[in-house]
Amino acid sequence: MDYLQLESLLNQKLSPELIKDYCPNGLQIEGKCEVNKIVTGVTASKALIDKAIELQADAILVHHGYFWKGESEAIRGMKGARIKTLIKNDINLYAYHLPLDVHPELGNNAKLAQLLGISIDGGLEPSPQSVAMFGSLDAPISGQDFAKRIESVLNRVPLHIMPECDKPIRTVGWCTGGGQDYIELAAEKRLDAFISGEVSERTTYSAREQGIHYFGAGHHATERYGVKALGEWLATEHGLDVEFVDIDNPV
Repeated sequence: MDYLQLESLLNQKLSPELIKDYCPNGLQIEGKCEVNKIVTGVTASKALIDKAIELQADAILVHHGYFWKGESEAIRGMKGARIKTLIKNDINLYAYHLPLDVHPELGNNAKLAQLLGISIDGGLEPSPQSVAMFGSLDAPISGQDFAKRIESVLNRVPLHIMPECDKPIRTVGWCTGGGQDYIELAAEKRLDAFISGEVSERTTYSAREQGIHYFGAGHHATERYGVKALGEWLATEHGLDVEFVDIDNPV
């Protein structure tokens, strides 16, 4: 497939033009014109690039790419080395951030809900492109048992901050990655629990004082499944050779 045709295909599926983001979505680094082999992963780290070279990939598709707002515009140091390696090996880099979080079918939030058995009821924000979601479980579950479920699904022991009253969990809000501050909207909606990837010091007090369970399940761990699903869609629907590579990250 032509590299620009691939970008067009991804843009049609994810509609990045509808979302205000912190980085450019789509093709970030141009490589060879013909794309046959694609490696997908969470972050365009050196380790992922090296693996893509080993697998003779023509393109890398990630959730966390480059050129974030607020970072230095200079292409030097770690970023320079990564970009130099991509260009030297003629590898295309595609990245989709918030569009891959919010997609109703392939998004990180949608896939996490599916894995944890949460029925999606809607977005925590009034916007139709809400980054954070809320939903419900089929039956109430204790905080301890829900933590075990998260551990079993993500292969990661979550940080569990309990409210003063260890109430059962039926309604859940969540936002993969660095969405810890959406706990305020979850508390306003009187949900029983909130899940995010990262946690802040203030999150502890929000959970305890507002009577809501909080689970910090890992930024990387909660965002493995969107880009993996997107790659599987490319393989199934468009016949591309796609391989997901998980470069483990404890954060």
